[in-house]
Amino acid sequence: MAAERLPRISRAPAPEPLVGGPALASTAARSTALFVGIALLMAGNGLQNTLLGVRAESEGFGSTVSGLVMAMNFVGFLAGSAMAPHFLRQVGHVRVFAALASAGSSVVLVQAVWVNPLVWGTGRFLWGMCFAALIVVAETWLNELATNENRGRMLARYMVITMGAIATGQFMVAIADTNSFTLFAVVSVLVSLALVPMSLSASANPPVVVPERVGLRTLLQTAPTGVVVAFLVGGALGSISGIGAVYAAARGLSPVQVAAFVAAPMIGSLFGQLPLGRLSDRVPRRIVMVLAASVAAAACLGMLALDERGIAGIAVMGVMGAFAYPVYSLAVAQTNDWLRDSQRAGASAVLVRMNGVGATVGPICAAIGMSLTLNAFYFVMAASHVAVAVFVAGRMLLVAGPTVSQQGRFHPIPARASTAVAALLRRRR
Repeated sequence: MAAERLPRISRAPAPEPLVGGPALASTAARSTALFVGIALLMAGNGLQNTLLGVRAESEGFGSTVSGLVMAMNFVGFLAGSAMAPHFLRQVGHVRVFAALASAGSSVVLVQAVWVNPLVWGTGRFLWGMCFAALIVVAETWLNELATNENRGRMLARYMVITMGAIATGQFMVAIADTNSFTLFAVVSVLVSLALVPMSLSASANPPVVVPERVGLRTLLQTAPTGVVVAFLVGGALGSISGIGAVYAAARGLSPVQVAAFVAAPMIGSLFGQLPLGRLSDRVPRRIVMVLAASVAAAACLGMLALDERGIAGIAVMGVMGAFAYPVYSLAVAQTNDWLRDSQRAGASAVLVRMNGVGATVGPICAAIGMSLTLNAFYFVMAASHVAVAVFVAGRMLLVAGPTVSQQGRFHPIPARASTAVAALLRRRR
């Protein structure tokens, strides 16, 4: 591999003063505050996804319309990811986070007041934009606190807190009636409260990373497996988070059962990421990708014979998540095995976009199919994972990959992470 070259950086025009005072100046205190803010933000996002899915079904939106509404979140996420660096350079991290947390909190309340597909679709788009920029801010601060000694631990903590908080937020749907204003208010409060620790943890504006540009065509020529897999797995995971609650509600599950159904894959992912990742550090990575995608596809098809209300159904959804979510992390690691260190952040931007495009297409396809049969929800996810397994297996037959000794080290990455996480992937062999 080529020697590491750090990406060039540009700083915001003027550092912002310390908000929290010297008491929060230590790295430990700042990282704790940062993770608390991330947890609150993710919990609010998880609760909102489940709440809107259940409420859309009870309001009679229909599967196709509900799928289109929920998919707008991923469209907004793509737009927000592209716009966030510009805002950060113009006004700084603290102001961007404060403005967008307030805007996102307001969007949630507007959706509670006007319940119709057009307002909700617009709201989901705006929320996706705000949420993407908020994630960029949080992950940029995370990079500021990371050192070569603690990068792996920081990324692992981020992964666990992100997935755990989303799952916790989904179960909060049980604390009030989904047809009332209360749960919308809870989401708004969680997002607003995330601003408090994030602001107090900010001692200055972290550098805004400007990565070496890597175009889609270049990445397709260099490492096509990662690009294609990021798109395909985006379709599967986007269907889970985007329309999973709509499907479960259409099946007649109670709000608590809906929460368990959509949270099970995320909880499962916490148990699957590291074992599969460590396995991929010991054997050719593409073999693990084929294995994980095949098991995930089998789990999706197995759900056709199970009741989502039962323990067996929830357990199989957990198994599906344990093998499905790591596929994206494996795709990132596989791509990085072919790149110079200076290219990884730029490649990450391409993979994030491709994953977001897939996450937009997947729920729409599932929603359209669900207008014919609800089982289309599983068919779309199974087809996505089968496509991953077939494509990667075909590449293995055509192109020799890096040997195990040439591979870098695996790191788990949330599917909705921004390109800022790429800076945590500077690897030491």
